Amino acid sequence: MPFRLLAALMLLCLGFAAPARAKDELVIGINQFPATFHPNIESMLAKTYILDMASRPFTAYDAQWKLVCMLCETLPTLENGLAKPEKVNGGSQGVALTYTIRAGAKWADGTPVSTEDVLFTVDAGRHPLSGVSNAELYRRILKVEVKDKKTFVLHMDRLTFDYNAINDLRLLPAHLERPRFDRPAEYRNRTAYDQDTVNPGLYNGPYRITQVVQGSHVVLEPNTHWDGQKPAFRRMIVKIVENTAALEANLLSGGVDMIAGELGLPLDQAIAFEKRNGKAYAVIYKPGLVYEHIDVNFASPIMADKRVRQALMLAVDRELVNKQLFDGRQPVALTAINPLDGVHTTDVTRYKYDPAKAAALLDAAGWKQAGAMRRNAQGESLALELGTTAGNRSRELVAQVLQSQWRKIGIDVRLKVEPPRVFFAESVTKRKFPHMALFAWYSAPESVPRTTLHSTQIPAEKNNWSGQNYPGYVNPRMDELIDAIEVELDRPKRVALWHELQQIYADDLPALPLFFRADAFILPKQLKGVEPTGHQDPSTLWIEHWRWDTSEDSPPVAEKAEPEKKKSGKAKGRS
Repeated sequence: MPFRLLAALMLLCLGFAAPARAKDELVIGINQFPATFHPNIESMLAKTYILDMASRPFTAYDAQWKLVCMLCETLPTLENGLAKPEKVNGGSQGVALTYTIRAGAKWADGTPVSTEDVLFTVDAGRHPLSGVSNAELYRRILKVEVKDKKTFVLHMDRLTFDYNAINDLRLLPAHLERPRFDRPAEYRNRTAYDQDTVNPGLYNGPYRITQVVQGSHVVLEPNTHWDGQKPAFRRMIVKIVENTAALEANLLSGGVDMIAGELGLPLDQAIAFEKRNGKAYAVIYKPGLVYEHIDVNFASPIMADKRVRQALMLAVDRELVNKQLFDGRQPVALTAINPLDGVHTTDVTRYKYDPAKAAALLDAAGWKQAGAMRRNAQGESLALELGTTAGNRSRELVAQVLQSQWRKIGIDVRLKVEPPRVFFAESVTKRKFPHMALFAWYSAPESVPRTTLHSTQIPAEKNNWSGQNYPGYVNPRMDELIDAIEVELDRPKRVALWHELQQIYADDLPALPLFFRADAFILPKQLKGVEPTGHQDPSTLWIEHWRWDTSEDSPPVAEKAEPEKKKSGKAKGRS
């Protein structure tokens, strides 16, 4: 008898069991594949979820909604002197921010992360044709003053209430990306992040991407040059299953070990799953700053009429949808500002279900009932298209409910579903949706909606589709409020400005508010350290804290205090 088998039998006879082995490979299931892997181009949450295992922003909000340093040594503040107000542009108030890159930070090919990377990233971000999502951040950087290879000063053109949050300054490796930027207008199609995605020099986080199979999966392995806490898993595999029913089946069959809350099962499906399989998994529900809504395209004369937008809102019974589909766990949204955020107000126009009032508004807008349809004076029917992501069972069901309820007041709505990477990269980003687009924004705490509502942020071919104001919304007072909120340091005064912004939003309806989502994290009970944040910085940003623990008394998620109501003003993530 072989010695190993004999030893095992002896242990069993003696009443001992061999200790459980730690799992060294984790397969995560998500429901979208990224349109790009470039950290600063596009804003799909699927990309952020994967990249946050492999790269680190300078600053981020943690699970307590506190701004923390990630790639920097010390967060600059007015109190510690690393942030200094200064006069700029002929006397206006700016600020100089001193950051030092973490001493041991290296790209995964061994090249030190340095101020050369900062200079290149800012140069690329400033270029009007680079196509970065948050071009506004780079426009505000007047100058980068290099102190040495690790320390630099950002001279900003204004002192904002979130002055030290540079979350969207995601460094690019100058030694790899600078040569590809010689033709800026073509850069987004030539970046190494998409043409040479497995190049280790692109990543400075705990992991690096080692394999990409388009539409299928992404493999990550440890970055041997990472100077932080060593990650516990030898390999991370992110498996993309765009149909949420198939994603659930993959979990039950062992094809994936867990389903990400940020990009996993919709709430109704997760609730049903927990009822059937809750004993085998840890199911954690995390309400967060996730805004399910419908962007409307103001280029359409129909959608540009506020009466039509208001009628669409009044004709939908969102409370009933929340109760029947989501067990009452996804509150109806009044505006884009979540009740979890400290600047939220309820003193706004509300759209309770009132089909009679909706019909009157359509009559006033010139869309009269003619049989089962509404038509204008030219005899044209009121026909709209609603686009959304394919594969998300809950979202598709909501779209069908909307279609049915709008049909009752004579509006013909055609549904169009597309793979998320096509829907976001083409239909939404390039404003190709003719009328309406249904998706969600992930936001940071007190996130100023400059990129989504300011008139300067409308994507167009001339700016290489930079900006996130996909509706093409223009309101001078909204622009003024956004500008004023950012530089108002007195919180009570800032809150008052926020309240006016929400009042205008609810009346104007630049987008149609639906729900504030709760995410369902479905985890194996042995997986510890996963900490849902409830905002746009996903749990993978702290991937080095994840571990496999077979002890019974260890909770699957770290128990933390409730998040503070903090501040931000960054670009948003889409799902």
